[in-house]
Amino acid sequence: MMLRNAAGRRAVASAAAAVSLALALTACSGTTKDSEESGSAKAGSSAKADPDAPLKKGLKLAFLPKQINNPYEKLIDEAGIAAAKEYGGTGKEVGPSDASASSQVSYINTLIQQRQDAILVAANDPNAVCGPLKQAMKKDIKVVAYDSDTAKDCRQLFINQAGSEEIGRSLVQHLGEQIGYKGKVAILSATQNATNQNTWIEYMKQELKLPKYKDMELVKVAYGDDADQKSFQQTQGLMQAYPDLKGIISPTTVGIAAAARYLSDSSYKGKVVLNGLGTPNQMRKYIKNGTLEQFSLWNPEELGYLGSYAAAALASGQITGAEGEKFKAGKLGEYTIGKDGEVILGEPTVFDAKNIDSFDF
Repeated sequence: MMLRNAAGRRAVASAAAAVSLALALTACSGTTKDSEESGSAKAGSSAKADPDAPLKKGLKLAFLPKQINNPYEKLIDEAGIAAAKEYGGTGKEVGPSDASASSQVSYINTLIQQRQDAILVAANDPNAVCGPLKQAMKKDIKVVAYDSDTAKDCRQLFINQAGSEEIGRSLVQHLGEQIGYKGKVAILSATQNATNQNTWIEYMKQELKLPKYKDMELVKVAYGDDADQKSFQQTQGLMQAYPDLKGIISPTTVGIAAAARYLSDSSYKGKVVLNGLGTPNQMRKYIKNGTLEQFSLWNPEELGYLGSYAAAALASGQITGAEGEKFKAGKLGEYTIGKDGEVILGEPTVFDAKNIDSFDF
């Protein structure tokens, strides 16, 4: 299911690229093998994009999520695999059952041995995966990060859900409005090394420094490691440590669902405001029973679809990952590569009781 039309999405993507709502990372945009010697995918590159090149048939893509049993990332990967069939390619999902920093390394090494045409990775740690990903690029395997970025020189592209600053600041803005800009608040994140989570949290902290939040206090950032039971326990621990807590932001689909489950069966239901990032099917019952009023997200299926087409465009020579290059992502339309090889899907959608039944994912 698509959240917005292609024309609107293209406008959002172009505008977002123009103002560079990107991770504060420096540029990476080349694709040649000899760049490995400099530790950068760009250095020494002589490759040129051929925007008129057709997408190659028979491309092999592998999706490597943070963890194989994460329902949100399953939606992304399955959509990307389905997209590959549209252009005559094949895709598969492989990955670890835990989201530790180094858990993805062995899978990358195996994918290199299998001579995949592209590896799409949601990094648990921006640096832990860099060594093998650089080896992949040296062997002309294209590397696309999605959802959670690697370090800049370990991939050609980063498919971002929305501008990182927009995500972080908007979550604080929404929570502030809900609690009247007063009281103690906490953040329930995923793992301590997750690139996307940490980037969003930094923007949350910057937003909280603005004068209108002077009566709001961030008391703790807790980590549930994107594990349901640990996130549940972390929520319980937050309420025990701060019984006067007014709000929780959980920018992770696993965390917000676990927090909602705890709050819905506790005396804090309706008293503690919960906001963050979740999927409609996951959060519908908590919206309807009054545990929370709203949450945000983009369409994860669109994220996987876009990542698949971006990887195919790289592997087919249509793009190299340089800023300003354009490629077509099937039914999503045309996208422009922004600074640091970033491609932005579009604006997040806010879900509440009025619109949640219009979405099914």
